[in-house]
Amino acid sequence: MAFSLSSLSKRVTSALGVGESGSVIGIDIGTSSVKIVQLKSAHGAAVLETYGEIALGPYGAVPIGKVVKLAPEKVAEAITDLMREANVTARIGGISIPFASSLVSILDMPKVDNEQLKRMIPIEARKYIPLPVSEVMLDWFAIPEDENLQSAFDQVNEKSGLRAKGIEVLLVAIHNETVRAYQTIAQSTGLQVSFYEIEIFSAIRSSLGHGVAPVLVIDLGASTTKMYIVERGIVRATHLVTHGGQHMTENLGRSLGWEFDKAERIKREHGISASNALSTDENDRIKTAVLSTLERVCGEANRVLLSYGKRYNKNVSKAILTGGGASLPGLAPYARELLHTDAEIAHPFSRTETPAFLEQVLREIGPGFAVAVGLALRALRNS
Repeated sequence: MAFSLSSLSKRVTSALGVGESGSVIGIDIGTSSVKIVQLKSAHGAAVLETYGEIALGPYGAVPIGKVVKLAPEKVAEAITDLMREANVTARIGGISIPFASSLVSILDMPKVDNEQLKRMIPIEARKYIPLPVSEVMLDWFAIPEDENLQSAFDQVNEKSGLRAKGIEVLLVAIHNETVRAYQTIAQSTGLQVSFYEIEIFSAIRSSLGHGVAPVLVIDLGASTTKMYIVERGIVRATHLVTHGGQHMTENLGRSLGWEFDKAERIKREHGISASNALSTDENDRIKTAVLSTLERVCGEANRVLLSYGKRYNKNVSKAILTGGGASLPGLAPYARELLHTDAEIAHPFSRTETPAFLEQVLREIGPGFAVAVGLALRALRNS
């Protein structure tokens, strides 16, 4: 069985001091790999005990890095293998729900009491959910008012000149079948899952500080890129782009006539950075192929920034890049050039205590572990 588990992670597991008491895990089930992080609490801090990643491709007879759809039992098999390889000892924690398997939307509602709102939300949700409401799990949250922010619902009555004040509600929906599939995975692996969380919220927890200014999070996944604007810790806008890391690899393979496996390896090792091991022509063609996807993604991100600015009359302070694609070597300067705001790469492991000698490696792979770290941090807080 082929693993994409970090070889360094295997070697340093003992150095991280894996423990059994009070440890929790976060498991991020992506479309091309599964990532796991185990934390424990010590002296009021979250201490990293172990981490690991395993490719799902080999479980579906496709190359590492390729997107694959597996039965819950196969995913459970991969998780079991990963936990063994990474020397994971904890069995309690949280699992992420893919953004693509959920719906997150902002509703503009009239200002009414909570009881009325409870009755109105399911009715309003039907406009956004292409399924019977009975087939999804619904949750919602009334966004606190910002005196300086005018909701899109706020309207001036032309006759009276009075403003009809409304509220904004964050609506979250997950298909019941998705939840059942993840419950099957948990049962098959013997895990005690204390919560399931849409990946957006996990990544926010591990990657953002406590600032109040709006921030754009760009999660570069294998099959898709998720974008969401967060203000005062609250998701205010979301957007999904059907381009991700796999598209970069495919472009690269077509450009240089390489098989997917080789293109994926070169992309991960060299990214947009020139390599002495390759010719000038190859370096140029790799850069062009990878940037073609990145330019499309950043173009969509700029449209999200523009839309948000028009709606709320606010500028987004910066963009944070997360996801496996954000670990692409040489990405940061190009992201800053292509985006209409400042950009930086997420460093979720900075929220944890880690051995000093792992600092550089965890910074490099960190963006891909943003969701897993965020899940483990929540599990730790709940324990």
